[in-house]
Amino acid sequence: MAQETILLVDDEKEIVQLLDIYFRNEGYRLLKASDGVEALEALRSESVDLIILDVMMPRMDGVEACMKIREQRHMPIIMLSAKGQDIDKITGLSIGADDYVTKPFSPLELVARAKSQLRRYKQLNRPAERESSEIKIDGLLVDAASHEVSVEGRSVKLTPREFAVLELLARNRGIVLSMERIYEHAWNEPFLDGGNTVMVHIRKIREKIERDPRNPRYIKTVWGVGYKIE
Repeated sequence: MAQETILLVDDEKEIVQLLDIYFRNEGYRLLKASDGVEALEALRSESVDLIILDVMMPRMDGVEACMKIREQRHMPIIMLSAKGQDIDKITGLSIGADDYVTKPFSPLELVARAKSQLRRYKQLNRPAERESSEIKIDGLLVDAASHEVSVEGRSVKLTPREFAVLELLARNRGIVLSMERIYEHAWNEPFLDGGNTVMVHIRKIREKIERDPRNPRYIKTVWGVGYKIE
């Protein structure tokens, strides 16, 4: 069996050194990053089975990193935080984390949670990904494999950019995505001044999939933040 790889993202050296001992003793390969930027760089070149992601970090914190990772990857994510309030846990789980551990914690407990998430991912997530490329939201159907979209059985023709935007929103149902994140995903280039471009594409998509584009059923505007599909 291939050695499973865990990416640990935390800027506290003592925690990293301690967890390095525990996970290596359990036979895991451990990669390390000190912030979200380094984590994203590691994911571009390494195959990772699970991510342990601290919330409070410099440059890019764990919340933003988790949202960016979830745009492309589906491996389990365990978030670490010194905050213990329920609202912080809800925030972490709502943006795509699979588990949430509050500092200080027992290294043995974290290892056990990591094992549980890896086991669940193998048993449930991977087979589900192979079964279907379709995303169904009420009457909206987005097929990532064929790049086809339909609403209530009616075929909808989208441009490649429009499809990329819609697929991103559909895959992150219930999560508000900023215009910057949408632009960088669909256009694969720095945001700079792409806000108007995103708004124009959202308007065009609504005209094609919504019965009443001015009162959209699917793509909702969250003023001052971005867009989401509920």
